[in-house]
Amino acid sequence: MQRREMLLAGLSWPLVSLVGAGLPSSWARAAAPMPFGADTVAGLARALAAQPFHPQDKQLPASLEKIGYDQYRSIRFNPAQALWRGQALPFQAQFFHRGFFFRDRVDVYAVADGVATPVVYRPAQFTFDGTPAPKENDLGYAGFRLHAPINRPEYFDEVCAFLGASYFRAVAKGQSYGLSARGLALKTGDPAGEEFPVFRAFWLEQPARGAGQVVVHALMDSPSAAAAFRFVIQPGTQTVFDVTMRLYPRVALAQAGIAPLTSMFQFDANDRVGIDDYRPAVHDSDGLALINGNGEQVWRPLHNPSVLQESGFQDTNPRGFGLMQRKRAFADYADSEAHYEKRPSLWVEPRGDWGEGAVHLFELPTADEFHDNIVAFWRPKQPLAAGREHRFDYRLHWCNEHSWLPQLATVTRTRIGGIEKKPGARLVVIDVAGGRLQGIRNEASVRADVTGDKGKVANVTAHASPEGGGWRIAFELHPGNERSIELRALLRDDAGALSETWLYRWTL
Repeated sequence: MQRREMLLAGLSWPLVSLVGAGLPSSWARAAAPMPFGADTVAGLARALAAQPFHPQDKQLPASLEKIGYDQYRSIRFNPAQALWRGQALPFQAQFFHRGFFFRDRVDVYAVADGVATPVVYRPAQFTFDGTPAPKENDLGYAGFRLHAPINRPEYFDEVCAFLGASYFRAVAKGQSYGLSARGLALKTGDPAGEEFPVFRAFWLEQPARGAGQVVVHALMDSPSAAAAFRFVIQPGTQTVFDVTMRLYPRVALAQAGIAPLTSMFQFDANDRVGIDDYRPAVHDSDGLALINGNGEQVWRPLHNPSVLQESGFQDTNPRGFGLMQRKRAFADYADSEAHYEKRPSLWVEPRGDWGEGAVHLFELPTADEFHDNIVAFWRPKQPLAAGREHRFDYRLHWCNEHSWLPQLATVTRTRIGGIEKKPGARLVVIDVAGGRLQGIRNEASVRADVTGDKGKVANVTAHASPEGGGWRIAFELHPGNERSIELRALLRDDAGALSETWLYRWTL
C-alpha cells in the first residue's frame, strides 16, 4: 500500500473536490454522508501538508468568466433555501456564488450528530438578474455567511461572512461591516510578493435549539502550509470568535502572521496632508492597540504614509492587540452613506503562551477609501518548523470598545498640524480621558513624558480639558532634516502611569 493510501485509510473521508485542492486523485470517493469528529479536519490538514501543493483549477463557465463587480453583486442567494431554514434554529447559513474576484471553490458540509453531509450547489439556489445562469451543477460555492437574530428577535441579521482566500469578517449588535480577519498571513511586505492561503472547505455544525453559538471548521491550504481551524462564534453586543488553529507547514515559515487583521485608513486629524475632503476622517480603524506581556497598554494611531511602513513591537506572551475604531460619533466622519462610526473594532486575545515574537504593523499608501492598506498580526520570533503541528488559540472580539486597563486614561484623539512662523515644525496634540485622571484637576500633580528618537521635542505641556473631564498633552516637534521620527508620550503622577502609552511614527 502506498503511503498516501495508508493515510486515506486512516482518515476515511470523502475528499471529492478536495482532490483539486492538492490531494491525490486516489483519495476521491463518493460524496456521501461520513463520520465527523473533533480531529477530522486536523487529520485532513496534516495529510494535505504531507503532499506537494497543487493550485486549484479556477476556470468558470463562460457566463461567469468576465463579469464585473456590479454583475457579481446581482447574483444573490435565495434566503428561502438557507441551511437550517424552517427548523426553528437560532442560526441560518447562506452561500456566495463563484465569480469576479472570488473564483476559488470551497466545499461546504453540514454536520449533525457526528455525521457530515455535503451541501450541494445548485444554480436554482440563486437569482442572477441578467447574468445567464450556469448550466453546471457542480460549481461549488465561493463562501458563506451566517445569519442570527442579533439586533431584534424576529429578524435574522447577517453576523459574519467567509469569502475570498482566508478572509472573514463579522459585526456585533448595531454595527456594519468594516475590517477583516484572516486565517494566516504569509510573506506580508516581501518584495517578491505576499502568499495568500485559501480556505478549501468548511464544516458547519448544526446548532441546538436556543443555542447562543455555532461551530464552524475550516481547512486551509497554500504553497507553504496547510491548517485546520475551529471557530466557535457567539454573536451579541460583542461578537466573539473562539479560534483554534492547528498549522502544518510544508516549509519553515519565517514570515508567518498569526491572527492577521486587515483594515483601511485614509486620513484623520493626525494625517491630512494632500486631503481635499469635506469629511473630518475616513477610516475603518484609527489605531493599533496593545497590552503587552509586561502589562503596558499602548496606543499607536494609524497613518497613511507616502511609502510602505513596517513597525514591530517586540513582546513575550502578549495579552492582546487589535485594530480599533475609537471614534464613535457621526460627527467624527459626517458620512451618511459609509457610517464609519458603526465599523467594528477587532481585539485579539491570545489563549495560552505564545512565547517570544512581535506584533507587526504594516501601513501602505492609499489614495482612496476602497482599498485596505493596514495589516497587523503576531509573528513568532523563531521560524515555524516544517513537518510538525503548531497550535495557536485565541479569541476575537468584534466590538465597539474593549476592556482596557481600567486605571489608565485612553487616547481619544491625535491631531498634528503646522505652527505659525515656525517653518517645518509640527504641533502635536493628544487628548486622553478616563482612568485615574478623571478625578484629578490639579495640574501641578501631573507631568507629561514625551520623547523622540530624533529631531527635537519642545514646549511640552499637559493640562485638564475644559470639557468632559479629559486631559490634553501638547508639544512641538522640530524634525530638522529627519524624514522619520519615533515619538512616545504618556501622563504620570507620583503613583505611576495615568494614561496608556502613545506611540507614533512621524514621517515626512
